[in-house]
Amino acid sequence: MKKNILVFKHMTSQNPGIFRDFAETRSIAFHEIDLHAGEPIPELNDFDGLWVMGGSMNVWEEDQYPWLIEEKKAIRHAVQGLKMPFLGICLGHQLLAEALGGEAKKTDNHEIGLFEIQPTKEGKSHALLKNFNFSDKWVNVHLVEVSKTPQGSTILASSSNCHNHIMQVSENAFSCQFHPEVCGHTFEGWMCIPGIPSSLENLLGKDGLASFQDEFTKNLSSNNKASQTLFNNWCDLVFN
Repeated sequence: MKKNILVFKHMTSQNPGIFRDFAETRSIAFHEIDLHAGEPIPELNDFDGLWVMGGSMNVWEEDQYPWLIEEKKAIRHAVQGLKMPFLGICLGHQLLAEALGGEAKKTDNHEIGLFEIQPTKEGKSHALLKNFNFSDKWVNVHLVEVSKTPQGSTILASSSNCHNHIMQVSENAFSCQFHPEVCGHTFEGWMCIPGIPSSLENLLGKDGLASFQDEFTKNLSSNNKASQTLFNNWCDLVFN
């Protein structure tokens, strides 16, 4: 039976990406809505799961992005009230933490580029990370990290710069700070976001931004292979 997953997007370029290619193999249909574009949140009971994607806004910018208030309420209801299967990515990872009583703050140890993550003690034997190759480097673009995890949550993976890269907050709810969804059009889409190219160039330098794009492209195939493993593990955990 097909599973219907509701996807909260915050901008067009932050979407399920490569996971769209994997969805059909697991009889999954994504139903994507763009909250920043003003699309309303539908009835959560009509769906079998919830994904929350990334975005250039911050979790605390509710005055500028008032839809964040209702989004956090919806995440809380989905995870705590309905016990829905959940996956959050980047901003979605931070929103999950904030919605359930954790905190996300700006960090001096920001990660822009590809970074290796390693399992924590709890992550080494966790089913979400089964058959994971931790020598893989993952795409990151974040100046904010989860500084306080929700009560009862478990950190499954970290990097040298970011303590909380993969998190489990309930039996069916998981999130990651890095970007496993990247595909062939992702980098180009990010560069179309107003202010992003100049911001990244200011942080990395012109040569650094070019190097990031080059490494992104070179690692895309291995990233996508590892992402399919992550996707299958998530599906096995929450739907079987």
